[in-house]
Amino acid sequence: MKDPKARLDSLRADIERRNPAQPEFHQAVREVLETLAPVFAARPEYAVPGLVERLTEPERQIIFRVPWQDDRGVVHVNRGYRVEFNSALGPYKGGLRFHPAVDIGVVKFLGFEQIFKNALTGLGIGGGKGGSDFDPRGRSDAEVMRFCQSFMTELHRHIGEHTDVPAGDIGVGGREIGYLFGQYRRITNRWEAGVLTGKGTGWGGSAIRPQATGYGSVLFAAEMLERKGAKLEGRSAVVSGSGNVAIYTIEKLLRVGANPVTCSDSEGYVVDDKGIDLELLKQIKEVERGRISEYAARRGPSARFVRGGRVWEVAAEAAFPSATQNELDADDARTLIRNGVKTVSEGANMPTTPEAVRLFQEAGVAFGPGKAANAGGVAVSALEMSQNAARTAWSADRVEEELAGIMRDIHATCHDTAERYGAPGDYVTGANIAGFERVADAMLAQGVI
Repeated sequence: MKDPKARLDSLRADIERRNPAQPEFHQAVREVLETLAPVFAARPEYAVPGLVERLTEPERQIIFRVPWQDDRGVVHVNRGYRVEFNSALGPYKGGLRFHPAVDIGVVKFLGFEQIFKNALTGLGIGGGKGGSDFDPRGRSDAEVMRFCQSFMTELHRHIGEHTDVPAGDIGVGGREIGYLFGQYRRITNRWEAGVLTGKGTGWGGSAIRPQATGYGSVLFAAEMLERKGAKLEGRSAVVSGSGNVAIYTIEKLLRVGANPVTCSDSEGYVVDDKGIDLELLKQIKEVERGRISEYAARRGPSARFVRGGRVWEVAAEAAFPSATQNELDADDARTLIRNGVKTVSEGANMPTTPEAVRLFQEAGVAFGPGKAANAGGVAVSALEMSQNAARTAWSADRVEEELAGIMRDIHATCHDTAERYGAPGDYVTGANIAGFERVADAMLAQGVI
């Protein structure tokens, strides 16, 4: 290829033309394509016409209506989505997100990211994602159950343990996975445990699956710091979000001796000078499904709630964006850098804007992109699939040991790949290229399909 950059720029423009009004998908594709020019120059076999074009076009996009009744008998109609993006390495694997902001562009961005994230785990899983614009907040258990049953009534046609294996994501936790699995079992008359991951440990789920994404993000940050001769222990940390990923990021930070001082939701953030009280946070968010402002009201004088504030205003040495996409922008990055941040590890998917990423890299901040740093969740999902296939259950210690090894391997792969392509310390480049190489090799071997 004479001019790899020109071809990639042309491809990106064509993708944006053919996929209008999908800014998140455009952003995800742009981030990957911008790092691939040196790969094409060094590996001309990847320049074969159509390879990258196939990689950036989903194998299948499914959109369906989801009618359901609320507790008053009123009928609502939501949209359901499943984008089965790439299966070169294994069955499609990726979560379901229930949130009002979900649309086809969001699902495609998540599915595209998932291709590379899953490839980095080395566990033989392809990339996919799904969800709905349904909002479970404020809905009764019965309403959530009826929605999930309606959603699965359509989705079941498209999934299976050797085809497509969904999991949870924002708005889809253990409750929702239970209702979805129950409906799948009722419709198919099969106990096919491997069709969904994130199940309860008493009926096919894996130990530490709820903790895995947050734990993995902390493990990745620790690996990045270790390469610089530093540790997480004793460092203050800001964490955004208060869902599953944020809670278990906080838990793991406490376990390694760091001091997480924040959490947040859509109303604002809490800063706790004594460090987040994990049990109180779990009680409010996991048991009561309450708002984060309640934490400050019940914690006492060490905690305060800042309504509408930016959690990144709080000074800390480590940052863990763990809520949603594009939550940390360039101004936030400048604030964090000014306040002495040493590492940023993405627990959410693409939570940092491209300009903010550039600022962190220019400032020498160790930056872990989501496709690498938050791969712990899907890694343990794949381990859950292995346990389901063998009809066995591993101990929590074994799963946690496996997770730690996988995160070390992902870090080493990203670090070494970046160095191989002349970008030492650039984990974004390392993750993109390493994931691309693994998927591209499989696609080339399997022919034009």
